[in-house]
Amino acid sequence: MAGRVDGKVALVTGAASGIGRACAERLAAEGAAVVLTDVQDHLGEEVARGIGARASYLHHDVTSEDAWIAVVAEVKARHGRLDVLVNNAGIGLGGSVLEMSLADFRRQTAVNVDGVFLGVKHCIPLMRAGGGGSVVNMSSVAGLKGAPNLAGYCATKGAVRLFTKAVALECAAVRDGVRVNSVHPGIIETPIWNTVIGGPAGTNAPPDLDAMSEMAVPLGVKGVPADIADGVLWLASDESRYVTGAELVIDGGLSVR
Repeated sequence: MAGRVDGKVALVTGAASGIGRACAERLAAEGAAVVLTDVQDHLGEEVARGIGARASYLHHDVTSEDAWIAVVAEVKARHGRLDVLVNNAGIGLGGSVLEMSLADFRRQTAVNVDGVFLGVKHCIPLMRAGGGGSVVNMSSVAGLKGAPNLAGYCATKGAVRLFTKAVALECAAVRDGVRVNSVHPGIIETPIWNTVIGGPAGTNAPPDLDAMSEMAVPLGVKGVPADIADGVLWLASDESRYVTGAELVIDGGLSVR
């Protein structure tokens, strides 16, 4: 089934590492021209070079409306259209709600919620001009169920979930051909876990995701970024043409418990 997104143009935020990188690589491998964005320029440029001619990189602070306007204008200038938006950029800040500073709460909300809002606001018009497209907003299992010491993160990912459904209905109402869905990863091996929960107290070691998964995940193992990228590819492709307002949960059964 090679070439599942042949001829499409995709924009992936937070594409310098983790899930965003895997999504960019998967979409390009299946035929899309992919614009990667991030604030980690060295890593982002390296990923784009590794992908090859189908990829390009832009510096992009997703919390800035001016930055979104500039990125979308550049996508239009280079490619003339936009078919897929993967709103992936996000941060995770763990800790007790009683100890989290208002500044950190707002910073997490700015990236995880404002960034998704701005992406939708500024990308959908370009999608509409080309006859439609697919928006994939990255939420989390934390957007489906609460977790101790993750109140701020859960708040942002729950917001993404319902924002996605509302925008999906808005687009469907005007028959613009734009589908909007959310993806909900579980325990996936990415750098975000270092700031969400951290490693063992008193050490600089990363958290033990294998042990966490064996205990909490029904399948007993952690996921990898490619597991999420495969789901994003399906939502980006015409195979999911009848899917909008849905939440694709990729978590090994974690949210079922």
